[in-house]
Amino acid sequence: MAHFQFQNDELEYVDNFFDMIDFDDELLAFSESSSSPMSNCSNNDPFDSDFEDDFDIQGKSKTDTTAIEAKKGKDMQGIPWERLNFTRDKYRETRLKQYKNFESVPSSSHEELGKVCKQVKKGYGFYDFQFNTRLVKSTIVHFQLRDLLWATSKHDVYLMQNHSVMHWSALRKRGKEVLNVARPIIPTTKCLRSLPQPLSRVQISTMCVKNNLLVAGGFNGELICKYLNQQEVAFSTKLTTEENAITNSIDMFQSPSGSNWVVTGNNDAQVRVFDAANFVCFNRFCFPWSVNNTSVSPDGKLMAVLGDNADCLVSDSHTGKVVGTLKGHVDYSFASAWHPDGQILATGNQDTTCRLWDIRNMSQSFATLKGRMGAIRALKFTSDGRFMAMAEPADFVHIFDTQSGFEKAQEIDLFGEIAGISFSPDTEALFVGVADRAYGSVLEFNRKHYSRGYLEAMF
Repeated sequence: MAHFQFQNDELEYVDNFFDMIDFDDELLAFSESSSSPMSNCSNNDPFDSDFEDDFDIQGKSKTDTTAIEAKKGKDMQGIPWERLNFTRDKYRETRLKQYKNFESVPSSSHEELGKVCKQVKKGYGFYDFQFNTRLVKSTIVHFQLRDLLWATSKHDVYLMQNHSVMHWSALRKRGKEVLNVARPIIPTTKCLRSLPQPLSRVQISTMCVKNNLLVAGGFNGELICKYLNQQEVAFSTKLTTEENAITNSIDMFQSPSGSNWVVTGNNDAQVRVFDAANFVCFNRFCFPWSVNNTSVSPDGKLMAVLGDNADCLVSDSHTGKVVGTLKGHVDYSFASAWHPDGQILATGNQDTTCRLWDIRNMSQSFATLKGRMGAIRALKFTSDGRFMAMAEPADFVHIFDTQSGFEKAQEIDLFGEIAGISFSPDTEALFVGVADRAYGSVLEFNRKHYSRGYLEAMF
């Protein structure tokens, strides 16, 4: 990963298009937040809380969108297209033409990728729009890291909002701050082998929420662990003091022995493995480049390691020994996900593709999926393995039906940077975090269910 210079390197939007038309102040805020590299940074005091105890209930009708309202014609994000001098379709058309994808390794071979990508049938509706709220707003610290939203149930979502980790209750339609990282963080866990450190003014770059444990990584190599049912932070430390030591990735998994482990990937080219019971770092693996993403197979035996290299690695989670090299991407990778059966690994790359690998034969990918505009920065499978969601940096989330061989897909079309995607553990809901100064929000989609006969007739 490059140093933190995304003020100059961030993806460019359709500024010239907006210069040619007349529009109101509300959409001006939307266009500026979409085109400004610093749109995801708060203009407020960064060391104040980002949570208000009581939301304006009367304001819900202005900021939220329900499924019923969307069916009646309201834009699901609440963008007032009817008040503008151009249509949504026109804005989409121009945005597709002028969007510039960020590349770490500029290459003419990017244009050739479309020729090898799987032909996908779009237009399916596996998940229906359910609700959009702007009472909580996703934010992003580094433009290449988009794992900042996690669902622990179909009613509970955790997201990064400025200097707070927020909990959104989709059932109660209320938000609550669960962790403020601008204030001093004093951990409660005492550990002889891994001394906790007090931290403050942390910029959260990545996070993971599973099994009642929230683990957040910081822009300066921090690691923060907090149990959701406890008020205080259990553990915090700086993984490294090296310059540009961003914590890029966090995963939590159960080892073959049944222990819960936390694995981190950092810009210092190291992967660290912690025992989640006492937060002891008991393994450290070094790689030849910055580690942008790690994910562990469902059986806990293998680990995908992706970073500042076109090749992706598969290593033994206990020893760190590389057991496979995945060749095919032409740029750096930032996302990966394992199918629940442990046989398929998906990797997302800045070359705008997701490659699918059969872990039993890693000589080449068995399929390549392509996005519409930009890099693939987030990947998630449903717990039953039926669907895979693939998110671009902005505007598009793709849902693939794995039972069709990834040939049938739903495309969710929105506007704004995508901070994270997450299926609920029961597969019933999909949440999308949108980072935008005016229209930042959390979008909720619900899984469709059909009778077997109708499903067969449809597909």
